Amino acid sequence: MPVEFWRFLKAVELSGFSKWVREANSIWAYPTVLFLHTVGLAFAVGISVAVSLRVLGFGSRMPTKPMDKFFPIIWAGFWLNAFSGTILLATDATAKMKNPVFYIKMGFILLAVITVQLTRNRVFRNHDADTTPVSMNSKILAASSIFLWLAAIVTGRLLAYLTATHIVGSDI
Repeated sequence: MPVEFWRFLKAVELSGFSKWVREANSIWAYPTVLFLHTVGLAFAVGISVAVSLRVLGFGSRMPTKPMDKFFPIIWAGFWLNAFSGTILLATDATAKMKNPVFYIKMGFILLAVITVQLTRNRVFRNHDADTTPVSMNSKILAASSIFLWLAAIVTGRLLAYLTATHIVGSDI
């Protein structure tokens, strides 16, 4: 990436806001941003997994169609995560953006978001959702969604502990 990009990231990292979030001894700084990230994760991933489990056949006596109302909550959680995650990234932008684990995590999130929307379109926006069996393709999407969200969480946790220099074979 161009030198200007890395200079920009360094400037973001050294900004007053990023420094305050990273270094302040205030519950309103890093702890609050991390809390918001956790809440967003709970709503986006937790509800998404519950919906996927329903598609896979768990709770089969529960009607499918009303679960469509959960998707706005999933998206609210996602956007809360995107907002708080951007702030967390800003506090250590140069290191995180050099770490291949960051890009793997973003890839898992992108794929998970796509599977959530595909599942909604194929299962929950189907007018016959409660009278026809769920297709195998929809079940594969649901299982993929669970896997992708779990993979995003695991890589997110690894990102907190693995710096680019800890990654075997990394010369970053």
